[in-house]
Order: sequence, then C-alpha cells, then structure tokens
Amino acid sequence: MTISRRSLLLGPAALVACGRRKATGFQGYCFVANQEGRTLAVVDLTNFRVRRQIPLDAAPSFVLPHPSRPKALVLAPAAGTVYEIDAASLSVSRHARAGAAAVAMRLAPDKSALWVLYRDPAALVELPLETLRPARRIRLAAPPGDFDLSLSRDNLAAIASPQDRTIVVASLAQAAIVRTIAAGAEPGLVRFRSDGLQLVAANRQERSLTIFDVPTGKTVVRLPLPLEPANLCVNPDGGQMFITGPGMDAVVIYFLYNTEIWQTVLAGRAPGAMATTNTSPPYLLVANPDTNSITVLDLLSLKLIALVEVGQHPGNILVTPDQQYALVLNQQSGDLAVIRLYSLGAAQSERVRRWKSAPLFTLIPVGERPVSAAVVSWT
Repeated sequence: MTISRRSLLLGPAALVACGRRKATGFQGYCFVANQEGRTLAVVDLTNFRVRRQIPLDAAPSFVLPHPSRPKALVLAPAAGTVYEIDAASLSVSRHARAGAAAVAMRLAPDKSALWVLYRDPAALVELPLETLRPARRIRLAAPPGDFDLSLSRDNLAAIASPQDRTIVVASLAQAAIVRTIAAGAEPGLVRFRSDGLQLVAANRQERSLTIFDVPTGKTVVRLPLPLEPANLCVNPDGGQMFITGPGMDAVVIYFLYNTEIWQTVLAGRAPGAMATTNTSPPYLLVANPDTNSITVLDLLSLKLIALVEVGQHPGNILVTPDQQYALVLNQQSGDLAVIRLYSLGAAQSERVRRWKSAPLFTLIPVGERPVSAAVVSWT
C-alpha cells in the first residue's frame, strides 16, 4: 500500500491551520539502524531531514541512547559488535566486541554500563561506558534467547533459554548465577516487574504467560492467552503490560501487580510492535504491518481514537522525550513516519461518535529495512 499524495502533504504547515498549536522540532537526532543497508541514518529532528548516513561494517539491529552524553550505542548482533556513535561528529567514536554473535543489549540499572547478551559464546557481558571494553562476564550453560535487567536495587538479570526451557537469574553485582528456574514451557520474552519481585515469561508455543517469584524461583501462576505473545510493552508506571502476537487482532492487557489478565481490546489487523506515551490522556500506539497503519488507543478509556496511515510494514515505534512526536520505522518502504501526538488529541476532540483517520506529520526516507532507532538530545 502506498502513501497517498494527500497524506504526504499533511506536514507541518497543515497542522498549523485552524488555530492549532504550532509544531516545533526536537533539539536532537534520531539514529536509525538500517539492517539491510548496514548504515545508521541520522535524522535531524529540528527540520526532519536526514543529516548523514553512517556506514557500518556489520548489520545493525538495536540502538540505545547514551544515558548521559550525546551519543548513540548500536549493536550488530551477527558480528557481536557494539558501536558508539558521537552526535557531534556523526561518526563511530569507539567499538567493542566480546563474542562472535550477540542477541541483545540493555543499559545497567545504574546507567554506568551496557550488558550485552551473547549467543556465541553463551554469556552475559558487561561493557562499562567509560572504557567500552569487556569487563565482567556471566557464562551460560545454554544458548540464550532473551534477557531483562531488574531496575530494583537487587541488580538482577533474567536470561531465557528456549532450548533448555530454563530461566537463569544472575547477580550483576557478583557477576554470578543465583539460580536456574525450570520454566516448563519454552520461555521466549522475559520481563521483570518494576519492583523486581516477579518475573514474567512469555511462552509462544503454549500461548501463555508464566509468572515466577524471583526470590524463590517458584511459579506463581500460569495464565493462558488467546494469542502468541510475540510483543510486550509496559506502560510508564509499570502497572500494565500490553501483549500482541499471531492468533488475534487484539491487544491483551495484563495487570502486573494483580497477576491477572484484565481485558482484550481490538487493535487493528495483526497488531505488532507497540509504544506508550506520557501525554494526557496517555496513548497506546500499535503497529499494523499488514495494513500499513498505526492504531491509537486512549489508555484511560481503552477506546480506539485514531488510525494513522504510515509507510509499508511498520515495525518499531518510539516517542520523542518531549512527548511531541511518535516515530515509526517502516521496514519495507524504508522510511520514518512522524506522527504529531497533538494531532491525535485534536482529532479526537473533533469527533462526536466515532474515530477518524489522523494526519501524518511527515515521511522521511532513511534506508534499507530500518529496524531500531533511538533519540539523542543535543543538550
């Protein structure tokens, strides 16, 4: 499905009309990982134009903003390499490699280091941000599939191994395994509850969530799902988890502190990646790759308030720190769709009994198969 000429013309000028609040840019860059192009596109968010394409020697798949400096951190999993990108020079400033193949990376709870999960060799490796050199290493007995870090003061990691049907709980402070949990089903995605006392494991094959008590490793409850849990998204206060995946055109809402499935809400055709906002009201944005659109739900009423046509096969969604824009990576058409969040609320106030399509702010070509992005402020 192609973007209509009318949608492309609904840029900043259109949103200024009718007395609406004028759009302003964000003082920073959006770094976009183009997996097939092996580049990192740098989008200037003050004028919504590509500033530069930074070539890499391996395919990037994950991007994180540096927690304290104007830099981006990029992981190329197949090469096991982490690149540090400087926002001033728009070039690779440093890189590190602690294995042959990686899975994912996350910032340490204290923001002092990256923890990178490697498949070959199987290990969780610390890369302090000051040196970007491999430091502590937690060796694993089986190939890992996913991991999460607890934001509580316990400083724990949970690493899922679908092959062994186990979840390893490790201490980051001691760089040692605390316990190994027999998961029963194949654990896919794993997420800590915000207080670190419970762990959620998504089991795609069984279509279920298994909740574990972290201090003991015991199973709290196993909850059946009407779909395969392929995508997880937690709202800002850590109380609700949103789940999408094959099997149902809906979002399943799980209450983390009540350990119960609360509701299932229709969210367009074949919903995929999601993102939440801190706006008032807060929104849940859901990618619909099959229909090249974004479904927007009001999280207070759980009602569908807008549908935004974007590029082909939308995937990852992120929100700028100022809560002004949602940025959507269109994997097939190779562009970045920009949605002005104010337009969602304005469009909603104009509706009486039903939702309408909301306008697209702009569309920016970024490269071949964009899969991940991060926003880095200049200040």
